[in-house]
Amino acid sequence: MATSTAKPRVTPRIIIHGGAGNITKSTVDKQQYNAYDASLRKILSVSAQLLSAPDAKALDVATHAVTMLEDDTLYNSGKGAVFTRAGTNELECSIMMSNGYRKRGVGLMMLKHVKNPIKLAREVLIRGERDDGGGAQDHCEYSGDYVEGLSKAWGLEMCDQSYFWTRKKWEEHRRGLKEDEARLAAGLDGISDWEKDNYIPLGTCGAVVLDSFGTICVATSTGGLTNKIPGRIGDTPTMGAGYWAEEWVGKLSASGPQMLYQAFPGTAPLDKLSRGDLSGLLNGCLPSISSPSMPTQQSPSTDSKQGKIAKPSFVRHAVGMSGSGNGDTFIRMAAARTVAAKSRFTPTTLSSATTWMSGPGGELQKSAGDRWGHVHEGVGGIIGIELVDQQSTVICDYNCGGMFRAWTEADGKQKCLIFRQEGWESGPESWVDWTNM
Repeated sequence: MATSTAKPRVTPRIIIHGGAGNITKSTVDKQQYNAYDASLRKILSVSAQLLSAPDAKALDVATHAVTMLEDDTLYNSGKGAVFTRAGTNELECSIMMSNGYRKRGVGLMMLKHVKNPIKLAREVLIRGERDDGGGAQDHCEYSGDYVEGLSKAWGLEMCDQSYFWTRKKWEEHRRGLKEDEARLAAGLDGISDWEKDNYIPLGTCGAVVLDSFGTICVATSTGGLTNKIPGRIGDTPTMGAGYWAEEWVGKLSASGPQMLYQAFPGTAPLDKLSRGDLSGLLNGCLPSISSPSMPTQQSPSTDSKQGKIAKPSFVRHAVGMSGSGNGDTFIRMAAARTVAAKSRFTPTTLSSATTWMSGPGGELQKSAGDRWGHVHEGVGGIIGIELVDQQSTVICDYNCGGMFRAWTEADGKQKCLIFRQEGWESGPESWVDWTNM
């Protein structure tokens, strides 16, 4: 069965992020800004090149992009992960597809010896197509020793805790503990002046990738919050909180889109392969007594003025998002899934829904109430991609000082921003500038 005749349906896109939070001109100097800018551009360039291959899959490219982020000590994941209050590293990650795999997505937590957590998430997802999950069975969330044992058995690279140690993150860990002790001794609450004057990683690394067959993959990885309680689980491995991907079929009509609950029926063999639909691929090669599942279409209506039959038009929608910031807020708000649901069930674009949730004055910020600006609660940003039929849109919004991000435009041009506008000079001067938004 030849697959080379299958034509790409959409233009591939990618957006990556390296965290969000108190990123200002005061906390990130020009030299640091340039280092982040160069790193993001390099990772985007390499990943975009991989994505340009005719048969490139979103799952593979997203995994590769996040692996590069995990290997760069600038970011709070993998090699540069932050420390718990006990001085240990407890890594988290997740991966999710808009369609094509039975698990749809997996979240991993309490990892201490897996060199690249995102690679393990990919393995768990792929092996989940087997009846026994390759030892993982059909679960969607895993933690600790057992899943690390699977990683070792599957041949993924393992490491000692010392691999994740970096001097910068260790010094932030030690200084943060001292600041906490000083606040308690003085009976003070809230963020210290030191935290306001330094960028202390709150967030994650992530990638959202759309391949030429319209499949979206979201991959996210983090070390969690600096000086988190040992055993704390954040939004990164929590499905629907820090990450989400899905797709559906929408019926277009004069009164606007009406959502139907069927998955889009990909028909091209390579499309099925891209989605991991191995059973569908085999069924397409074998005779069948039943017709393929299709969206239920209503009877055509008659246009009384023209006397013509008005046939409903079905278009495919797909979305994927990766968040960064105060994970506990993302969990309380079920942030990523809530954004997707607003886009799916109301006449709202994913871009507008994202701004409603994570933009200045949005639902994340509102959820903090009078604690906004006094603690890290409510802080965050979201990146994502929306596909409607064959048209894609890359989205991003945040309510804090900045968000490290880079993406490809529809015409293939590569862009990178840390603040709202390009250049270190465009950033907010201090914590106060953005907490007063």
